[in-house]
Amino acid sequence: MMHRMLIIDDDPIVLESCKKIFISEGFDVTMTQNPNEGLGWVSERTFDIILCDWRMPGFDGMDVVEEIGQRSPDSSIIMISAHPSVGRATEAMKRGAMDYVTKPFTPEEITVAVQKALKRKISDEKKVFTRFERLIKTVQFPIPSIEDNSPKTIAETVASKIGVGKVTSPALTVSVLGILAGAYIGFGGMFSTTVTFDLAAKAGIGITKLLAGATFSLGLILVVIAGAELFTGNNLMISSVMTREITITNMLKRWILVYIANFIGSILVAWLFYASGLWKTSDAALGIAAVNIACKKVLLPFNEALIRGIGCNWLVCLAVWMALASRQTIGKIFAIFFPITGFVAIGFEHCIANMYFIPTGIFLKNQPQVMLSYISQWEALGWGSFLWNNLFPVTIGNIIGGVVFVGMSYWGAYLRPVAGK
Repeated sequence: MMHRMLIIDDDPIVLESCKKIFISEGFDVTMTQNPNEGLGWVSERTFDIILCDWRMPGFDGMDVVEEIGQRSPDSSIIMISAHPSVGRATEAMKRGAMDYVTKPFTPEEITVAVQKALKRKISDEKKVFTRFERLIKTVQFPIPSIEDNSPKTIAETVASKIGVGKVTSPALTVSVLGILAGAYIGFGGMFSTTVTFDLAAKAGIGITKLLAGATFSLGLILVVIAGAELFTGNNLMISSVMTREITITNMLKRWILVYIANFIGSILVAWLFYASGLWKTSDAALGIAAVNIACKKVLLPFNEALIRGIGCNWLVCLAVWMALASRQTIGKIFAIFFPITGFVAIGFEHCIANMYFIPTGIFLKNQPQVMLSYISQWEALGWGSFLWNNLFPVTIGNIIGGVVFVGMSYWGAYLRPVAGK
């Protein structure tokens, strides 16, 4: 192995002599009369040995030695000087030099000093390696678990950490994350409609519903992976109420705040879809499909909308629940994908998604390109029918689905106090 050496000395005779000596010893030698240049090389390359003069024009070798020690702590530094002094030698050692050689020196003297420094360097490296080996043998390094969380662990986490964290988070933070969640669900709805608006005639209703669900899952994936506050997922906070970690009043306040924020985010994306003109795709067929989707939702009977809301959030909260089981992002995505695909394909109703779908239809129903396909049922589409015929019953159903069939069910299975304990 060829050792690297750097020589910094303003005397060209010393430089040439040392170069001749150490090249014959098998060293890769770099030399300079300029301390600044030497420090630059120290920053760029690794040197095993550095020979540095004490006195150079405009420089104190002591300062150079100290700077080298900071830039290249693994290099062995030997100070060379024509003005020997015990105090100076001691000071050089304090600042990082390993040895001190007096000028003029013989080839044997400088060679012995360099060989001694190299042996000491190798010995120190062996000691460090030995200590590291012992440390490896004696210390048990914790290996992060890649196993998924069990249902009981999820129940405990939801009740003791997640619910409490949502209540104690600043209102502004929750509001911003709520707006983002509404927007993310809106993006899922936009993606779903855009992909499937003309598919039924070619692939059939079943395939169209399946693909609509698969694409809509983007919304909850964004909520969970990117991080946002979704009203329907927050129904799981009931677990924290049941374990008395939070009060029902605090939970309801957070629900209301997130619900309003979700509405703002959903309406924002609905307006973006309208204002962008994307609905004009395929001679406004995309816009017509969006209006038809909205119309069908507001024409649902109250009891059907409520029941469809229950089924929807049962699956949505299970998607969130299973995402908490996974420790890896890809696992979370798969946990979300299938329940969300299922609820959309089945035809269940999600209140936050409908905050996007129905306002989109309201924005578009009177556009001239869309009115060419006008049908009488569109008369039912308005803000009043949106709020009363759909949003109200679907929200109640979503709360029942998430609170009763997921939050309270798993509380009863794993967290309910046992008599006598």
